[in-house]
Amino acid sequence: MENFKKKFKPLLLLVLVASFLSCKNNKAEKTEPENAMQKGTATTVAVFEPFEVIGIKHKVADYDKWRKEYDSHDSMRMAYGISHYMIGRGIDDSNLIMIIDKINDVPKAKEFSVLPDLKEKMKKAGVIGKPEFTYYDVVRNDDTQIDQKDRLMVTHRVKDFDAWIKVYDTEGTAKRMEEGLIDRGLARSIDDPNMVTIVFAITDMKKAKSSINSEAKKKLMMDAGVEGTPQMFFYKIVD
Repeated sequence: MENFKKKFKPLLLLVLVASFLSCKNNKAEKTEPENAMQKGTATTVAVFEPFEVIGIKHKVADYDKWRKEYDSHDSMRMAYGISHYMIGRGIDDSNLIMIIDKINDVPKAKEFSVLPDLKEKMKKAGVIGKPEFTYYDVVRNDDTQIDQKDRLMVTHRVKDFDAWIKVYDTEGTAKRMEEGLIDRGLARSIDDPNMVTIVFAITDMKKAKSSINSEAKKKLMMDAGVEGTPQMFFYKIVD
């Protein structure tokens, strides 16, 4: 009997160790997919971070000639913290150009806009008239790829941004989509935060123009506190 006990103790210990390791492995098998799922969730959720841009709008005599000069000036823009983001050409006048570039330093971007070198470069590129420079905080932006290249940029001043955005959001993206408009971007002027610019992608030009010029839309803007007549620019993204 004594010999049996001596033999049984090591066997019992072995069984307990095996049981413990089995439980530990089962726990790992259960928790590993949970951790993987958590990691997957963390990496797939994109958090939008506001950014600043400079908008440059001007007319050119010849787009191709202008574009060559614009591209050749890229190193100078980068030296002032400016990087290419988007170029659009007017739908009604394809020689009316809208440039949106990202900036990482507003004072340096403003310094760039008054450089004698830039003035000479624009003259050489065939820019007609005085360019319009604007500086914006982009507070909403949708960069997902879509087929539509036509855009509408609406710029207006509001009495109170918080009051205006409540009315805008109450109208909702679904309503605007029914009108041929997809929300793409929303920005506030750095120099005047109550100056708002909205960018829409256009899915149906006829519907979009009818909606944006309707009495119902004008009333909605008035109720939201829009001041004056909104500026509207229809353009097509080329880059």
